Amino acid sequence: MDQTQTTQGGTTAATPGAQRRVLVVEDDPTIVDAIAARLRAEGFQVQTATDGPAAVDTAEAWQPDLLVLDVMLPGFDGLEVCRRVQAQRPVPVMMLTARDDETDMLVGLGVGADDYMTKPFSMRELAARVHVLLRRVERAALAAHTPRSGILRLGELEIDHAQRRVRVRGCDVHLTPTEFDLLVCLANTPRAVLSREQLLAEVWDWADASGTRTVDSHIKALRRKIGAERIRTVHGVGYALETPPA
Repeated sequence: MDQTQTTQGGTTAATPGAQRRVLVVEDDPTIVDAIAARLRAEGFQVQTATDGPAAVDTAEAWQPDLLVLDVMLPGFDGLEVCRRVQAQRPVPVMMLTARDDETDMLVGLGVGADDYMTKPFSMRELAARVHVLLRRVERAALAAHTPRSGILRLGELEIDHAQRRVRVRGCDVHLTPTEFDLLVCLANTPRAVLSREQLLAEVWDWADASGTRTVDSHIKALRRKIGAERIRTVHGVGYALETPPA
């Protein structure tokens, strides 16, 4: 059943994460307590759930701003939770997995997760990524309410910065906020090779080489959506966005 907890009142507007709601879904009591404690220390309001059905019910009733979601859960797994929650309303999801299995990571990204972390992980990095993910979503919301500006066209790939929309051959492509920012970062210098460390720092605001696997997984997810031929791998270095000849 749902083990629900909320922060005590009194956080100030200046506190990082103030007023933001995070639902932590994890069936290991030690881990869920540690995550909740760290996020409360960052100023977030936190509720927790320990199984799939409770997670979906809590998300519907509480309307969190972000989910920290474990893949392996009783009832039904985190992938199904992600599907059902995203069907209710778009919400950023940080997926947690105990297995360093890239297939699981890609499936998670495919059902709507924005980022993932493999256990064990540091609470400091988790908190940092939660902040970054929320900032990215805020940028997307602000952009949606700004006047329409120019559209970048690279062959059949079209990127609308103001509306944060992407089209391939005239068809809309749904990207998560993370995927969109990753694509824009590559598109800012087409054909130029950006290292994994550069992408990690610019897109995730996280300059830590341990996170380069995250970059690789997001690149693979992005390729599935816009076409594998559009992103070139430079082995041992990084990635470049390919563009048609002038």
